[in-house]
Amino acid sequence: MTRETALKRPLCDIIHARIQHSHPNLKGLRQLLEKHGSVRGALLVLCGAVLWGTTGTSQALAPVGATSLEVGALRVVIGGAALLALALVKRSFRGVVGWPVLPTLIAILATAAYQPLFFTGTARTGVAVGTLTALATAPVVSGVLGYFALGERPSRVWYLSSLLAVGGCSLLTLAGDAGGTVNPVGMLFSTGAGAAYAVFVLSSKFLVKGRSPDAVNGVVFAGAGLVLLPVLLANPPAWLADPRGLAVALHLGLFATALPYFLFLKGLKLVPASTSVTLTAAEPLTASLLGVFLLGERMSCIGWTGIVMTFVGVSLLALGGGEERD
Repeated sequence: MTRETALKRPLCDIIHARIQHSHPNLKGLRQLLEKHGSVRGALLVLCGAVLWGTTGTSQALAPVGATSLEVGALRVVIGGAALLALALVKRSFRGVVGWPVLPTLIAILATAAYQPLFFTGTARTGVAVGTLTALATAPVVSGVLGYFALGERPSRVWYLSSLLAVGGCSLLTLAGDAGGTVNPVGMLFSTGAGAAYAVFVLSSKFLVKGRSPDAVNGVVFAGAGLVLLPVLLANPPAWLADPRGLAVALHLGLFATALPYFLFLKGLKLVPASTSVTLTAAEPLTASLLGVFLLGERMSCIGWTGIVMTFVGVSLLALGGGEERD
């Protein structure tokens, strides 16, 4: 190997290569480096989930007339355009060979389907029951499909963290809308939303193997934006003419969609799919805290208990990195 070629190799690859050919006692150092990468990945996913949590607050500040379906479609259209532009500017598609069509189509359709499924579910069965059903479905589906499709074995910490996170989200959503009614059709839609999100994560996990996360984001969200664009063309949101409405739309598209998914896929490359889904429980946690401290909403004791449970569950997984079992 020439000196010039060695300089071009990533530092982490050089360290790993030296460790593998060194004394067995240095195996612990290699494991430490891998653990550091997992923790970094978990924190990136966590940051993305926190930014997603600003969606509800932003929607609450939107002008009168902004419907949930319009907001959902608009954030994907704007976010998809921004992510595609970022990928093109960074030349993330350069050197990409053999892009898999089927996983890409699955990721696009899952991303596009999540919006109408989720909002239809919450409209029919209430925000509490609908959100709870989606949140409870996603970790289970991601864990099962991740095991069979990607060969991922969730860590023991994942089971405890998922239990705490789902339980905490349950208390949060029920505390937020105690009057919600259970509608079987609505629950079916909400279950579909949770499954769609899990499928998006798993297909994206497959796509980022050997490809730039920026390129994957650009293709998937630009495609999902095209799928949802007819929703906006059929009923153009007039509230965008209001400066406040435009500001809300830009926040939803750039800071509640493009930026968090930019962080999320970079983290997804470093942690198991099941871990990333559980960590996104930070989204309703953030939304609840913003509602209390920014919008002046009141939180019951049940709600605060849910906040603590969710925070503990997410923190356990983030600090543990969510590494797979041997």
